[in-house]
Amino acid sequence: MTRPPAATLLIGAFAVAALGDLGALLADFGPGHAVCKPPLMPLLAAYVAVRGGPRPLIAALLCGWGGDTLLLFDADLAFLAGMGSFAAGHVCYLVLFKRHGDFRRYGDFRRYADGSGATRARGTALVAGYALALAVTVALLWPDLPADMRGPVAGYSLLLTAMAFGATAIGPAAAAGGALFLLSDTLIATGVAEWPQLPRPDFAIMLTYIAAQFLLVRGVMAVTGARQESGRAYGERRMTSTTPSTSTTS
Repeated sequence: MTRPPAATLLIGAFAVAALGDLGALLADFGPGHAVCKPPLMPLLAAYVAVRGGPRPLIAALLCGWGGDTLLLFDADLAFLAGMGSFAAGHVCYLVLFKRHGDFRRYGDFRRYADGSGATRARGTALVAGYALALAVTVALLWPDLPADMRGPVAGYSLLLTAMAFGATAIGPAAAAGGALFLLSDTLIATGVAEWPQLPRPDFAIMLTYIAAQFLLVRGVMAVTGARQESGRAYGERRMTSTTPSTSTTS
């Protein structure tokens, strides 16, 4: 699919905002982070819209923008509201993955029971891996989380893990994006649990988060763009094959 000039400008602006935000975090310049962080997801959403991307993807990114903005405020209520906004975004992603994902690559036992043993094994390994990561993370964090945060964090972690697994049905780029999203939010949770943190933890959180959203967009747009091109080509072939031929008589 040819990229419109506006899309090039928008993805360039996204890159500038991302670099500005990461630079501000490295420099511990709070005002720069407050300025550069909020436009990130709207720019990415506008890029998807200009390229004719699916609406659930745009909605997921705008939910991410809501979460990003709310997490700028240092208050428990804002944190919970931000978590809720991100959770809504994960629901949008799950709708998107169900609509456009190819679960045959990892074995969907309900719909593709006749798949190969290797395919089913990959599906089982992925499910087991993500389930184990969820169980271990929640179990380790649980004792150190504030009592009023345990339920919301556990519920959100379940939804996030489901999203990360669902992204594997789109392709490698989206799968990497889902895994990085899981890592980014796990880093946030360790901060809430007051675990020892890496130097500049906010930088690590935003780096993995920005990369996650970009890779999810890239993976989804590659799949939906290819299907749009295939659909157009199929339609053109049908029109050509069904157009009555004209003949001349002498």
